[in-house]
Amino acid sequence: DSLMENWYLLLRTDKYTDAEILRGLLEENQIPVVLVNKQDSSYIFLGDIEVYVPLQFKELARDLMTGAITN
Repeated sequence: DSLMENWYLLLRTDKYTDAEILRGLLEENQIPVVLVNKQDSSYIFLGDIEVYVPLQFKELARDLMTGAITN
């Protein structure tokens, strides 16, 4: 998918709140972020939300996410 070729899949989750919390953390640190909601609109327990960041922010985003999970 050439549209997302310069983006890194940071997280795939079935919990929308987790994706939103991570998005907030990344945006607070001036990291661009895109959420792709692949959940079924009728059955939200089917499918995932994917969190993407630009490739150049991959390491920083991973460090922030790891810190948020361990704190």
